[in-house]
Amino acid sequence: MNMAHAQPLQAIADTLWQAQQKHPFEAVPPVREAIGALGGDPLDNAYRVQQINTQRQIEAGARLVGRKIGLTSHAVQDQLGVDQPDFGMLFDHMAYGDGEEIPFSRTQQPKVEAEIALVLEHDLLHERHTVADILRATAYALPSIEIVGSRIANWDIRLADTVADNASSGLFVLGSRPVTLDTFDIVGCGMVMERGGDQVSVGAGAACLGNPLNAAIWLANTMVRVGAPLRAGDIVMTGALGPMVAVRPGDAFVAHIEGLGAVRALFSHQTESTS
Repeated sequence: MNMAHAQPLQAIADTLWQAQQKHPFEAVPPVREAIGALGGDPLDNAYRVQQINTQRQIEAGARLVGRKIGLTSHAVQDQLGVDQPDFGMLFDHMAYGDGEEIPFSRTQQPKVEAEIALVLEHDLLHERHTVADILRATAYALPSIEIVGSRIANWDIRLADTVADNASSGLFVLGSRPVTLDTFDIVGCGMVMERGGDQVSVGAGAACLGNPLNAAIWLANTMVRVGAPLRAGDIVMTGALGPMVAVRPGDAFVAHIEGLGAVRALFSHQTESTS
């Protein structure tokens, strides 16, 4: 790393970290201009900011349990002017069980999206992976709901903002019935998400880069390239199957994914801060 950039990178990371820790939550302005002012590749610098706060989480006692893939919708990629996904880190304290109440005070401008999660039983260490590699490495799939969040005020984000902000990660919920990949259609499976019985999002496996396994290949290759390959036991959130939906206190979401079953994300009515 260029040492002339180290201090500005740290300052940007500090801004996002402090927003993450503050109760009650206070969003911060976009960081893309500060990242752009550093010179060099803004995307590389945004990932360096993410890595600073990843290391901070680990030093604070968090356990890295997997990765999330973002920007898997071509429409969203077009909106942000990019041609590839991005990735963020999943930590143990971000995970909730199916039907477990999620304190609304733990969320930050939350939105939910239904996804297929993969759980690995083998490391993925090749420079270039194939679909066969992903199939062999995956122990099982689970229905999941990602609760995305943004430390950036009003979701005013571009690529550098979301990457620096851990790919706009928040929390995630995993279903509890594992399903092997040979028993359902990961591309053709339909998804319906309901809130309080009302349908709020519809999609399918094909909405995720044409095939969630394509997203997993991209992630596996990328993580090898950056020196942090996916390992056995890792959770991979492969990307949204349908549109995101904003969350309100007390909301109850159920996502049904054909062949995988259902998963629930239940939010508390309480909005007051925690100390």
